[in-house]
Amino acid sequence: MNKTDNISSLSTHMKTIGAQAREAAWSMMSITTEQKNAALLAAADNIRARCDDILTINQIEVAAAVKRGLTESFRDRMTLTVDRIEAICHALVEISTVDDPVGQTIAAWSRPNGLNIERVRVPIGVIAVIYESRPNVTVDAAAIGLKAGNAIILRGGSECIETSNTLFRAFRQALIEHELSEQAVQFIETTDREAVGALLSGLDNRVDLIIPRGGKSLVARVQQEARVAVLSHLDGICHVYLDRDADVEKAVSITVNSKMRRTGVCGAAETLLIDRAQLNKLWPPVAAALREKECELRGDATLRNLDPMVTPATLEDWQTEYLAPIISIAVVDGVEGAISHIKQYSSGHTEAIVTENSASAEQFVSSVDSAIVLHNASTQFADGGEFGLAAEIGIATGRLHARGPVGVEELTTYKNIVRGDGQIRP
Repeated sequence: MNKTDNISSLSTHMKTIGAQAREAAWSMMSITTEQKNAALLAAADNIRARCDDILTINQIEVAAAVKRGLTESFRDRMTLTVDRIEAICHALVEISTVDDPVGQTIAAWSRPNGLNIERVRVPIGVIAVIYESRPNVTVDAAAIGLKAGNAIILRGGSECIETSNTLFRAFRQALIEHELSEQAVQFIETTDREAVGALLSGLDNRVDLIIPRGGKSLVARVQQEARVAVLSHLDGICHVYLDRDADVEKAVSITVNSKMRRTGVCGAAETLLIDRAQLNKLWPPVAAALREKECELRGDATLRNLDPMVTPATLEDWQTEYLAPIISIAVVDGVEGAISHIKQYSSGHTEAIVTENSASAEQFVSSVDSAIVLHNASTQFADGGEFGLAAEIGIATGRLHARGPVGVEELTTYKNIVRGDGQIRP
């Protein structure tokens, strides 16, 4: 079989997947909350039962990633442990406890002509999730999509294809056990990049939404080529601003946690901003704590005048999502200076201010227009579980439909139901 035949065969296969997903999406509209929750709990049991097999497969793939020279942060994202598998199962249980948004009335009103109008939540339909190194996304996406009543098409990265596939099969078995359509969650087993192109085409208008979860090149490709709606973020260039009225102990702990808790997550701080008025007070303890954690420091000229051991920062540093133990530091003039820097360089993901001044905090949270803005808390709280959403598919930084953690409710839309008594329009 030549390459043209392969592409043709893959195209046919992908369109079949799309057709099956659309049919499953119709069936999902009539299932009950109890059915959804029972399947989610069964999926957690299935994954726990297969924990040893999942770990064995994952260890083989992580070892292959080491041989290929993939970065430590990338390998961390693809690595599963007993605790991480238990966290996946716990998320399934948590999602089962989240209120089912489908059928909820968002608003209701009556018109002078007697028409009664309701705006009611409904599933989006068919959602394709394209992701790279995180096998847990397999389960999170399937579970959140199921709870919201959608059909989900999963396309995981080649580095973790077998780990993700094993998790998927455990999840799909739960659908079968509870007599739900097994096509409600489908996994694309091929690593052929043409499969992604097929998803981006919309599979003959059968895909309603695409959610990319991965590196900059993947997200950029999806945003550029997709012929259907996309829910995503491109970069996580997150900032922590230490105000002149910051508590020093909070400044140290929040900065270190924001940067170093897990450097490879999108909510990790990449730039630290410090108010010039308290630079001499704030920087020494913050610098000592970051250096103790072996974080590389890159600062502007003002900071380097105070601390020559800091590496000079370039324009590229303010625009870089390191996903590594590196942080860039800029000295700014108060809240307005911090806001100005963030407006220029932020990716719209997550920003934090550390201050005991309520007026400064309010100015910051009101003026910074990112998806998540925090006061006196770590940027690593940019997470659906920490928001009480049980789990998330990702953080949306666009301005339409959803912003911030994308959980169950964010995977619904609405329809308008109009009830009358014979009214006609004059």
